Amino acid sequence: MSSSGFRTIPDSADVVIVGGGVMGVSTAFHLAEAGVRNIVVVERGDLGCGSSGKPIGGVRAQFSDPLNIELGNRSLRAYREFPRRPGADIRLDTVGYLFLLDSEEQATDFEAGVELQNSLAVPSRMISPDDARRLCPYLSTDGLVAAAYSPADGHARPGLVVQGYARAAARAGVTLVTHTAVVGIDTAGSRVVAVRTGHGRIACSTVICTAGAWSARIGAMAGVDLPVRPVRRQLAFTEPLAPPVPRIPFTIDFSSTAYFHNSDDGLLFGLADPGEEDGFDTTWTPDWLELFRTVARHRAPALAGLRTAGGWAGLYEVTPDHNALIGRSAELPGFLYATGFSGHGFLQAPAVGEVVRDLYLEREPFTDVSPLSADRFRHGAGTRPEAHVV
Repeated sequence: MSSSGFRTIPDSADVVIVGGGVMGVSTAFHLAEAGVRNIVVVERGDLGCGSSGKPIGGVRAQFSDPLNIELGNRSLRAYREFPRRPGADIRLDTVGYLFLLDSEEQATDFEAGVELQNSLAVPSRMISPDDARRLCPYLSTDGLVAAAYSPADGHARPGLVVQGYARAAARAGVTLVTHTAVVGIDTAGSRVVAVRTGHGRIACSTVICTAGAWSARIGAMAGVDLPVRPVRRQLAFTEPLAPPVPRIPFTIDFSSTAYFHNSDDGLLFGLADPGEEDGFDTTWTPDWLELFRTVARHRAPALAGLRTAGGWAGLYEVTPDHNALIGRSAELPGFLYATGFSGHGFLQAPAVGEVVRDLYLEREPFTDVSPLSADRFRHGAGTRPEAHVV
């Protein structure tokens, strides 16, 4: 892709996409593929430098809500086809997702989830603790009641996905502008008329907000309330392990949120710190590792003492009900948004790119996303919270 696409800011565009993470470049790719021209993606840093560059890479359809299941399952199909369309190796490893459950209440909830997932063509199933240990030999089954497993899930490399979509979008004529901050959105009545950046003004009639954890700020520039808050999440990589690590599922201890999976010649692991306060700080602080080690001593003892070779911190973009915001503003029809995925943006990005394309083109998406409109919070309401959040 030509570097000039990153430096040139046109005076006008039909569509300006704010945010050059996986959601922004997926949206750009799908719009351009559908024949939309004069698209500009504006990113304040490098492509994928925000939340998209620092997720755990999981791709799954094991959710408790039908809409999330559909978005996840369609995205899984797109990731399997990624080498052909748009054309990139994303190192997809279909090892499955394994949820470890330590109470009858969890088992009952996941049984209902599996039944719903199966009805939507997801091949998940409930398995015994012993079956879970056969899939993941690191496990101690002490205290486990059951597990949920889907062999179709797995993990991929987010950076490769961002670059794959971005290169395909650039080939189709999309302008990708990096190291450029959006400082304002100009409106006239109920119309969007321009996006103002630190390097110039872009006249346009449509803005699509895919700014992740920063989306509330972008929405406020247009007078659109996007209730998204930033929460830091951290992960770590082990040193290279010998003998080689067995190929294991993406394994999650549901009660503690501790998780781990293969990564190159070692393991990647993490945990959601329940004491983490909201904020944009992405400093990696290794002290959180003791939280993971405490869980591992009980659930996967061999992992508790592994030495780490580093890690990183990124931001979850969290909404009040842990479900995404996808839609078009009723008061400002030229303002569309896809944000607030609460940790699920990477795994839903292909499907959401399709949906936003169809919303822009005013045609019916493959699934009804109206329950995810940001308007649902206007009167303190929301959707049923997604239960399978980690």
